[in-house]
Amino acid sequence: MYYRSTRNAGLKMKSAEAIKKGLSEEGGLFVPCEIPVLTDTEWKKMIDMPYIERANLILRKYLTDFTAKEIAACTEAAYGGNKFSSDKVAPVVKLNNNQYILELWHGPTCAFKDMALQILPHFMTAAMKKTGEDKTVVILVATSGDTGKAALEGFKDVAGTRIIVFYPGEGVSDMQKLQMMTQEGANVFVSGIYGNFDDAQSGVKAIFTNEAENAELEKAGYILSSANSINWGRLVPQIVYYISAYCDMVHSGELTMGEKINVCVPTGNFGNILAAYYARKMGLPVHKLICASNQNNVLTDFIHTGEYNRNRDFYASVSPSMDILISSNLERLLFDISGCDDKRITTLMNKLNKSGSYQLPKTLHKKVTDLFWGGFCDDYFTKVRIWKTFTETGYTLDTHTAVAVDVYEQYVNETGDYTKTLIASTASPYKFNRVVLSALGEDSDEDDLTLTERLRDKCHMEIPASLSALRGKERRFTTVAAKEDMYSVIRDFLQVEEQLASVEKKEAENKGKVQKESVKKGVSAAKSTGKKEAASKAEEMVIGKSAVAKAEKKPVRRQTVGAQAETKPMAEKKDINK
Repeated sequence: MYYRSTRNAGLKMKSAEAIKKGLSEEGGLFVPCEIPVLTDTEWKKMIDMPYIERANLILRKYLTDFTAKEIAACTEAAYGGNKFSSDKVAPVVKLNNNQYILELWHGPTCAFKDMALQILPHFMTAAMKKTGEDKTVVILVATSGDTGKAALEGFKDVAGTRIIVFYPGEGVSDMQKLQMMTQEGANVFVSGIYGNFDDAQSGVKAIFTNEAENAELEKAGYILSSANSINWGRLVPQIVYYISAYCDMVHSGELTMGEKINVCVPTGNFGNILAAYYARKMGLPVHKLICASNQNNVLTDFIHTGEYNRNRDFYASVSPSMDILISSNLERLLFDISGCDDKRITTLMNKLNKSGSYQLPKTLHKKVTDLFWGGFCDDYFTKVRIWKTFTETGYTLDTHTAVAVDVYEQYVNETGDYTKTLIASTASPYKFNRVVLSALGEDSDEDDLTLTERLRDKCHMEIPASLSALRGKERRFTTVAAKEDMYSVIRDFLQVEEQLASVEKKEAENKGKVQKESVKKGVSAAKSTGKKEAASKAEEMVIGKSAVAKAEKKPVRRQTVGAQAETKPMAEKKDINK
């Protein structure tokens, strides 16, 4: 299978190259040239498979330049052992008769990003070997909270890699910030920036497309790649858990094979819900994709009107991982529904960059609304939904999942559609314990780690081991930089000046070696020439002596020959001329 850019459909490459690069040179995102469809036989087989085997089957369809053995090694390294607290990896919990919670936060950082970022480093190292790349891969990440920690944990001490994460200084929860600031690993670095997530994301994209900066890094021995969902290697594992969840529901008897479901996803950068869209194209029987936003409701407005407009107030909400006004992965959806029209996508994205908005033509907008429904939930109703769900069911929602549950209720009230719905739960409530406790009527000024214990006592949920371990950890990373200084932060961490000096020194040494070798060859050649000249002289001397000897003998012979020559001189000459 080949991949192409959303802004240059003529550019095609295999998955290993697409994963290594992350982002196309002109700023486009890589997408598969075709979406594979699962057969009825494969669906039936997957019902009884464990998560890892389902992942192997699905990923082999997309990563066709990877061997089955390589993919199996990646999935085992990512999801095997005790990395996930649930043996199902992504279990489905029934909330009521038509709501099912897909828990995606049982990984090491307690967020759905672990589902992809535990496997991406293994994809990346395999891709580097396949493409013959010997430079160090530098993973650049812009995070609204969860991606950063998950990427740091996934790439921690992975040979041949460095990872640098930028987060909005005041735009993540205290627990998210603590997780990143205390990150272990010799190849990691974290920096806050003055600004919001969109500032961080646009800053990272600008570095990816800056030719001079990339050339400098390459000379210093580095190559850039991404762990954000703009990287196909980050997005493709997310397709797996929607298909796996459906198989689990069929296996448990909650669904019959082929029965349609809705999927509701708390959405920021559009990657998670896009994975559900691709799962649908593979054959997942989805009736409606419900896009849930917080008060940064740019996607809700887009779905309803067809206009994408980021020219609006930005809110720092209690669901910070969704505090986004530029949803990068929407570009992939638009490319697909436009019939892979790269010129149209380039025009739309240029408009977004220059004026902050674009309007879809009616034909494209209808394709969006035929499948997607959008709604939003502000902070007040997010807290109300946490309280109401806990009171009615005993289930504790985090702030992002609460947004999704509330928007789902809005959808049902508006449409009357009671189709069974899978709701993506993207984070453990412990990552947002202060807000969750407040929603449940317990406000406190205590530190976040103490609040985890209070939430445990309130909700009777086990505290994730990775969060308990944060107590007493050193805060290693406290840098906060201006958006304009992001590349300087990267240069400092990678010691680019020192690396370039080392490269120049080696080049000078190599040049010196070449010059010395050239001199040696010259001397050797000169010596060789001298020997030849001496041999030539000796040969001349030998020839000379021989000539003398011959000359001394010739008079006798001349006398004999001469006598004959004197007899017939002209005739002999004529014979020679003939």
